[in-house]
Amino acid sequence: MDKLSHYDDAGQAHMVDVSAKPATKREAVASAFVELSEAVLAALPQNPKGNPLEVARFAGIQAAKRTSELIPMCHPLALSFVDVQATVVAGGVSVEATAATTAGTGVEMEAMVAASVAALTVYDMTKALDKGIRIREVVLLRKSGGKSGEYRR
Repeated sequence: MDKLSHYDDAGQAHMVDVSAKPATKREAVASAFVELSEAVLAALPQNPKGNPLEVARFAGIQAAKRTSELIPMCHPLALSFVDVQATVVAGGVSVEATAATTAGTGVEMEAMVAASVAALTVYDMTKALDKGIRIREVVLLRKSGGKSGEYRR
């Protein structure tokens, strides 16, 4: 990479012009991990606010659709698919978010925002039980499509 794409020659931040890029199928998968104590994990089924995993799924899907409102230089995209899965695993909740579109720019940020907001929602739904919950490892797992092609972590 010669330079950061979101800066012009004068060093000013700007939205990248993708109007000349061909629309191709793009997909991205991101993940996050919510570290929970054994007590919080045991209490998940009885959460008085509802099922934290299901609420987190919906929050992540909604967040993906609003990414351009949160990240200043992101292009608004017509997403063709968003899926968020929140799964109880040893030590916490694993979140995986997938976003897809056919466009001139990728959906990495949509997938990462979905995973992040889903993880934050698990925190919100369980914070009454433990303020020490940690959200960690928000990462892009893979992406496909576009000029840069395939990426896998």
